[in-house]
Amino acid sequence: MIHDLFVIGGGVNGCGIARDAAGRGLKVFLAEQSDLASGTSSASTKLIHGGLRYLEHYEFRLVREALIEREVLLRAAPHIIWPLRFVLPHHKGLRPWPILRLGLFLYDHLGGREILPGTRSINLRSDVTGKPLKDSYTRAYEYSDCWVEDSRLVVLNARDAAARGTVVRTRTKCLSARRVDGVWEMTIATEGGPEERVRARVLINSAGPWVSQVLGAVIGRNDPDRIRMVKGSHLVVEKLYDHDRCYIFQNADGRICFAIPYETDFTLIGTTDEDHKGDPGSPHISEAETDYLLGAVSEYFRKPVTRSMVRWAYSGIRPLYDDGASKAQEATRDYVLKLDHPDGGAPLLSVFGGKITTYRKLAESALEKIQPFFPGMGRPWTHDASLPGGDLAVSEVSGHIADLERRFSFLPHGTAQRLFRAYGTEAQTMLEGARGMADLGPSFGTLSAREVAWLRDREWAMTADDILWRRSKLGLHMPQKDQDALRGYMAGDDAAQVLKRVGS
Repeated sequence: MIHDLFVIGGGVNGCGIARDAAGRGLKVFLAEQSDLASGTSSASTKLIHGGLRYLEHYEFRLVREALIEREVLLRAAPHIIWPLRFVLPHHKGLRPWPILRLGLFLYDHLGGREILPGTRSINLRSDVTGKPLKDSYTRAYEYSDCWVEDSRLVVLNARDAAARGTVVRTRTKCLSARRVDGVWEMTIATEGGPEERVRARVLINSAGPWVSQVLGAVIGRNDPDRIRMVKGSHLVVEKLYDHDRCYIFQNADGRICFAIPYETDFTLIGTTDEDHKGDPGSPHISEAETDYLLGAVSEYFRKPVTRSMVRWAYSGIRPLYDDGASKAQEATRDYVLKLDHPDGGAPLLSVFGGKITTYRKLAESALEKIQPFFPGMGRPWTHDASLPGGDLAVSEVSGHIADLERRFSFLPHGTAQRLFRAYGTEAQTMLEGARGMADLGPSFGTLSAREVAWLRDREWAMTADDILWRRSKLGLHMPQKDQDALRGYMAGDDAAQVLKRVGS
């Protein structure tokens, strides 16, 4: 069998391209060397946003596209994407007040808002958002962007792609790719399995931080295009305030830093911008980055944020196209698509850069690039299509959560909301027929064996970490004994024996 597309990389761009292509009638094979969203796509700041600071670098096209996409994605998946309000305090020593207002005016009007409210000025002396801040900050602007469960966005794209016929293979590495008789022939190997051959008319290299490595080691190019690997690190700390709004702080170095309510009990702080050398698969926050983030937010908060408050940290690599920018934070966040089609040989499309906010538009652009090779390919369709579980209006989310709580009143407090925020309207399908917790099988804290089965059977989860840190963030909440029990259960141990062994 010859597929139309072979996609390397199970991040948001690869899964988005696979989904779009499958919906247009193409036969797609996607291979991911690890778990879905195991790299950059699960290590973001979790925002669907236009990128306010990109206006300073005159990236108006990128900002406009991203602002438009906010509401497109919000409509497609209102269970995993929801509106947030951001508070930008005025710092007298940094950007002037009129400059901030001009930037936010552009931000409000470049993208044609329909759902999200616009900017307003607030008095920090009287508004609840001023209480956690130092007295020197007296006024601010408040504007809209959106939050996203980033790794779930990737999984939902993969699920929709699979539902439309895509072969999705995780833990499957592409060892080599060569042009043979006018098509691509890939040698792939699943962990612990034999090598296989897969053939496709077009190869899509969306390997993220590994895109240059694929061009060199896998495809055999002697002069692969280069990316600029920029590391972004984040801290998760004890909850710093009680309201539901976020802060965007200006830093003296010209950068910005976010403080965002996270997983109910925490605050997410990020991000940094550092050039990264070495293995793209193992980025770690440095001591200097930790000090930078703690210092940046402590400049604003009344109570200093210290190392003792840190509960988790994560880092990701942004695979930006190397445009020669002198500073990491100035390198373009725009995506670059490079088509290689020498002398009529099988086409190769390589994806550089991009933002999670614009992944859908990137996919449309990628399909436009390869359209000449598939003249019968369908038209763009994802603009108005919901993702799995997202077939509801944005205004209906709270009602659906309340209905889930009523129908399954035996669920522990907060579990119905967690399930709906993960699975949307499919949460009822998962829980169908259950009249008590016992019907959901053994439990690992609030995680039931039925939910584990759903994640294994429908979402490619193979290990406890897949569930604890990518399909969810239960790793932040779950006691160690429950995590140990889940690890044993995922490894094939009998659930009752595992729970007995760890004392549940």
